[in-house]
Amino acid sequence: MNKEEKSAAEQAQEEQQFEKIRLTAWESVKKFVKELLDIRADTDHDATILAVKKDISFKGHNAWILIFSIFVASIGLNVSSAAVVIGAMLISPLMGPIVGVGMSVAINDVETLRRSMINLGVMIGLSVLTAFFYFKVSPLTEETPELLARTYPTILDVLVAIFGGLALIVAKTKSGTIASVIFGVAIATALMPPLCTVGYGLAIGNLNYAGGAIYLFSINATFIALSTFIVAKLLRFPMVRYVNSKRRRFIARVASLIALIVMVPSVILFVKLLDQQVFENSTKEFVKDVINYDGAEVVKFTQDYKTKEIEIYLIGRQVPQSQIAQWMETIKETDKLSDTQLKIYQGTDQSGELAEKISGELKAGILEDLYVNNEQKLRDKETRIRFLEDEITKLKISEVPFQELSKEVKINYSDLNSFGYSRKLITNFDKVDTISVFEVDWSNRIGNRTRTSNEKKLAEWLKFKLNLDTLLVRRMN
Repeated sequence: MNKEEKSAAEQAQEEQQFEKIRLTAWESVKKFVKELLDIRADTDHDATILAVKKDISFKGHNAWILIFSIFVASIGLNVSSAAVVIGAMLISPLMGPIVGVGMSVAINDVETLRRSMINLGVMIGLSVLTAFFYFKVSPLTEETPELLARTYPTILDVLVAIFGGLALIVAKTKSGTIASVIFGVAIATALMPPLCTVGYGLAIGNLNYAGGAIYLFSINATFIALSTFIVAKLLRFPMVRYVNSKRRRFIARVASLIALIVMVPSVILFVKLLDQQVFENSTKEFVKDVINYDGAEVVKFTQDYKTKEIEIYLIGRQVPQSQIAQWMETIKETDKLSDTQLKIYQGTDQSGELAEKISGELKAGILEDLYVNNEQKLRDKETRIRFLEDEITKLKISEVPFQELSKEVKINYSDLNSFGYSRKLITNFDKVDTISVFEVDWSNRIGNRTRTSNEKKLAEWLKFKLNLDTLLVRRMN
């Protein structure tokens, strides 16, 4: 075998070894990822189904726990306390029947589905009735931020419900349920506050609040049940067997129909809310990046997803119509806003339309924003002033070893009641200078002549002690 053939054989052998190492490494990576993400090995099907069925039950202790937790949540919403609302969500038993619905549909268990639906309906009714009673008798009926936040769902609510529901059912399927995950999901998905808000809306006669809140609860409950259904299917939970084959097929079809009824509207709702969120975000970016004119400021803007309208209110310098026309052309070329109508209102508008638009809630909103911003600026300035004053005081103290100095002064002058130090700015209108000022307060036991003599001695001693050319010793008022 010549050198060329030997070299080619060695190269082929090296390539085979490299390919073998590469395949081994790839298999190791796949094995690691599979072990990292695989949850089937640690899933206990029988224990999970048993735990889900146990949590569905709603009577006795669970009923009273729900009533008390609804009272706690209503109080938290009433006073806008997030901490109180979170505490109420931790003790609420609402999650059980919702998970039961998803699991029963996944395994074709019509009896568990019936129990879950009945218990869920009773829980909802009891929750709304309890909240209604509280808000009806409560003297506090003001709309708080915590209440208003539960009157209409957003895309974030849907995403939280989806991933929260997935985390919940995965935790329940693990051998030895992870309690901390269940508590966390109870807080994140926030099932109780919307039901309390339904009671609030009914108590004050605002059906829009009640309708929006029950809509939000329905979304959360639907996506939690849907997440349970999907995970149960992926983990291949055993289907309930029926002796009668016709009954088995009928139950399977009913379960599939229920799953379809839940999934299709859920997907449509998700897409709709996602589109609305994209529209609102695009509006904010458009106003921030495009609506700019030297001397004019955007004082307020509103967007309406349903009517596809954006209203912008400007103050300051008059924006010419040519610039407004350019903005309207730009919005037609903007992605997600091409079919949106742009309306501009300016502070110099004398048509009366601006006055009409800027009155009422919008005017109150503008004034509120200005007040809040000004209050925040004032608080920031006050904080800064206090900080600087503290720093100046620290500098004053660091210039003179005041604490040690005061001890020595007290030893030398036992008739001294108090001793102070500060820096004083003085000017002869040609230059500004600083002088150290020491203030003394003498005991009434010594006379005026003795005080004057002591002050002269103290001044000479302080000059020598602190190596100062000039200073002032004076009596306190």
